[in-house]
Amino acid sequence: MIFELLKLNVNVTDDDFNGIYPKKIRLNAQKHWTPVSVAKSASEFLVDRPGTRVLDIGSGVGKFCMVGACNTKGYFTGIEQRLELVELSKKISRLYQIRNVEFFNGNIIDIKFNYYDAFYFYNSFYENIDMVHRIDDTIKLDTQLYHSYCLYIVDQFRSLPLGTRLVTFCSPLNIIPQSFKLQDSINGGLLKFWEKVDI
Repeated sequence: MIFELLKLNVNVTDDDFNGIYPKKIRLNAQKHWTPVSVAKSASEFLVDRPGTRVLDIGSGVGKFCMVGACNTKGYFTGIEQRLELVELSKKISRLYQIRNVEFFNGNIIDIKFNYYDAFYFYNSFYENIDMVHRIDDTIKLDTQLYHSYCLYIVDQFRSLPLGTRLVTFCSPLNIIPQSFKLQDSINGGLLKFWEKVDI
């Protein structure tokens, strides 16, 4: 029902959406999972034409991808290091027959960005420098990894073609190459919409 409401553009609260997850997942919702309203706004900007391929960098439990897939005609891919979260995302998307979404277990440094048209980033690496608020203990966290991952995505963003769209949420500005221009920001400046305008 949640996803049918999203497809009909009916407002869905985060409490209602997060009810599809197990309790231990819901406990991390406020800190780690994208709010429904943010996912809707971000996906609408990112998908500028049917079939737009969107990559969610650090997809967690798949909330952004699944909301975006129901809210647009884009194709959403989530990359996530925690296998348990990937399996949960796959299970839910199969259960609700969300076909324009997929999830992979892996590390962002193994992903080439040029396969995708648009990108969503919710400060996915911050756990490495704020371990008090980590999701769990199943992956290695380290300050050096934070810097390595950030440098990698900056390099990947630089290599992308003109017109590439990016949305960041609660994320540092230093991951945005100068070739991207800020198009808009909402949610008190926490949600930013970017487009690559220069090489």
